[in-house]
Amino acid sequence: MSGRYGLFKWPEDWIELPGFPQQMRAHWNLAPKSQVLMLLQKNQQRQATLALWGLTSNWMTDLSRAVAHARVETISTQPMFKKAWRSQRCILPANGFFEWRGLHRKHPFWLSGEESLVYFAAIWDVYAVPGRDYYSVAMLTQQAAHLRRPILLDEQQQAIWLDPDSTQEQLQSVLAQPQPQLHERRVSTLINDPLVDGPHCLNIG
Repeated sequence: MSGRYGLFKWPEDWIELPGFPQQMRAHWNLAPKSQVLMLLQKNQQRQATLALWGLTSNWMTDLSRAVAHARVETISTQPMFKKAWRSQRCILPANGFFEWRGLHRKHPFWLSGEESLVYFAAIWDVYAVPGRDYYSVAMLTQQAAHLRRPILLDEQQQAIWLDPDSTQEQLQSVLAQPQPQLHERRVSTLINDPLVDGPHCLNIG
C-alpha cells in the first residue's frame, strides 16, 4: 500500500495559486492523518489547499476511521466515495513515494518519476464545523503485482480528472491508462517510523 510519500520541492510560482499555504513546509515522510497539499479546480481555476490525508464526511461520528485510500476498482460504486467521484476530484503532488517489499522482512524503496514531481489521482470531501470547513482527501490506488500503488496522472490526464464536466467514460479512461516507468532505489529503514521527517529519509539503505 502507498502509505507514505514526500513533497519537499515544488515550483516557485505555486505560491500564486489561490489558497496556497503561506507557510508551506517541506516533508519527506508524509503519512495518513498528515496535512497534505491538495490541488483542485474551482471556477475553472486551479487552486491549492491543505487537507487531512484521510477522507472524512459530515455523517462520520468516528473520525479515527478516516480512509486514506480508495480502490479504483470500486470508487464509482462505494457509498462513501460516490459523491466525491462525481464532483470532488483532486490531485496530490509529490516528489516520490515509498513502497515496502520483501517476503519475510520488508524493506523500503523510494519511487520517483522522470520529472521532479508526480501527481496522484485523489478525491476530497469537507467536514464542516461552525465557522470553518476542513478538507480531507483519499488517494486512489490500483493493483500493481502483489502491491497497490497510487495512480499517477500526466498533464493531460490531470486536466480531465479535475474538470467537473468530464464524463464517467472519460474518467474511467484516464484511470485505465498505462502507468509511467518509475525510478526506484532502496532506502534506509529510518523511514519505517512515521515521525521521522527530513532529507535523511532518502538515505540509501
